[in-house]
Amino acid sequence: MKLPRKFFEPLAIGAPAPLRELPVRVERMIHFVPPHVEKVRARAAELAKQVDVVLGNLEDAVPIDAKEAARSGFIEMAKSTDFGSTGLWTRINALNSPWALDDVMQIAAEVGGKLDVIMLPKVEGPWDIHYLDQLLAQLEARHALPKPILIHAILETAEGVKNVETIATASPRMHGMSLGPADLAASRAMKTTRVGGGHPDYRVLADSTADGGARASYQQDLWHYTVAKMVDACASAGIKAFYGPFGDFSDAAACEAQFRNAFLMGCAGAWTLHPSQIGIAKKVYSPDAAEVAFARRILETMPDGSGAVMIDGKMQDDATWKQAKVIVDLARQVAAKDPDFAKIYDF
Repeated sequence: MKLPRKFFEPLAIGAPAPLRELPVRVERMIHFVPPHVEKVRARAAELAKQVDVVLGNLEDAVPIDAKEAARSGFIEMAKSTDFGSTGLWTRINALNSPWALDDVMQIAAEVGGKLDVIMLPKVEGPWDIHYLDQLLAQLEARHALPKPILIHAILETAEGVKNVETIATASPRMHGMSLGPADLAASRAMKTTRVGGGHPDYRVLADSTADGGARASYQQDLWHYTVAKMVDACASAGIKAFYGPFGDFSDAAACEAQFRNAFLMGCAGAWTLHPSQIGIAKKVYSPDAAEVAFARRILETMPDGSGAVMIDGKMQDDATWKQAKVIVDLARQVAAKDPDFAKIYDF
């Protein structure tokens, strides 16, 4: 076990010091782009103005014969685009693949200074984070990178979910985690082919009645347990939790419902795989204006967060003051990033 005083020491001579706090960023949507597609790369600058994070995807959904083209396309896109305050991420291939090492080494060498986060798929335990942590430190030192590249883990195996707490605290590079429902479903032998969202057969049935009448039935959330476990692990480690993909682009209402459930449970954002999902994520992961206004009233009525007051017939105390502060702090971050929401929130 690494002692606390060693935890924030660079893992290679000449590497930048690890961050002690995550950068304050709004990351409502992590928008996936296929960098091997030239017309997508051509729109990168325009896309960067619409989203909070642009992620060049090198893993799933990239054909095997396009892996190297995706990597070189991402490097070209990163070099040629000014992303401004928009985050630049990449999802590399899994560590057991033939492409992962070249993904990390080439990207760090060519555009490591612009890259904010590497998303690592199929993380099973802290050992995966330790390997990438050490490798990145060596590459940062070799290429004199100005800041550490952070790591974002995808939970998409049963073992990864089991080890979620040790993954969250494996390295000061940890940015956060995302739920990967499709691979996780396969790992658990779940009987679904859906990518995220609910399932019509996963439901509870109300008790039968004496007259034998119709019994109410309610669909449940397949992912509630895993999202809650991930949120707890991330919150306790001071990193961020994210909902992953929602695969049915034709069902905007279901996408919004799934994103909102994750937002209410504590997730900071979600993946957007299609342009139609960008507006949904922006809407869901930006606090509601009425909620922000009420939260501001709580903070204004209880400036130091102590005692108890009544507002509109509802008791407010130090616990609700903390809840209100979460909402207002997020609203201020969103307003600083998004002028439209600054007007909505009247900041």
